[in-house]
Amino acid sequence: MFQNFKQEAWRLEMLPQYRVPQEAEEVQAFRDGKRIDPASYASSYTERLIRQHSEGKRNGRVHVVTRPLSEYLRFEFSRYYRAHALAGEEIRILDVTDRPNPLADAQDFWLFDRSTVVLMNYEPDGKQIGRKLYEGDPAQFLEYQRIALAESVPFAEYAST
Repeated sequence: MFQNFKQEAWRLEMLPQYRVPQEAEEVQAFRDGKRIDPASYASSYTERLIRQHSEGKRNGRVHVVTRPLSEYLRFEFSRYYRAHALAGEEIRILDVTDRPNPLADAQDFWLFDRSTVVLMNYEPDGKQIGRKLYEGDPAQFLEYQRIALAESVPFAEYAST
C-alpha cells in the first residue's frame, strides 16, 4: 500500500503505547537518556517520506493522546515524530485529557488515497495482532479523518507546550 498510493497515506493512532519488538533497544536507549538529533536521523521510513514528499504525495497522521504522556509516547515523540516531521510527514496530536474523545469509537487504521482502509488490530498492551483490508464503504473512516484533523493541533505546536 505504501508503494502504490497516488496522493495520500494517512494514519489514525489511538493507543498510548505500541509494543514493537524491533524498537526494544531504542526504547532502552531513551530510558537511559540517550537522544538523537532529528535532523540527522535516517531510516528507510524517513527516506520514503522524503522521496514521496518530493513526488507530491502526502503522508500524515493524528495520534489521540491523554496526559500524562506514556513513556512510549515520550519516546515516540522524541525518536520518530520529530524526524518524520522534518522528512515531510504531517503529524498532528489530538489531546483528549480534559474533554470527551470525539473518536472514542474509532480504532487504529491507515487510509490510502481516501478510498482504501487497512484496519490495525492490537492487544490492549499495544502488541499488534494483525492488519485487515476493510472491504466496506470508507465513509466512516473519512469522517474519522475529518474529525481528527479538525480537532487536533500540529505536532510541533503540541510538543512546544
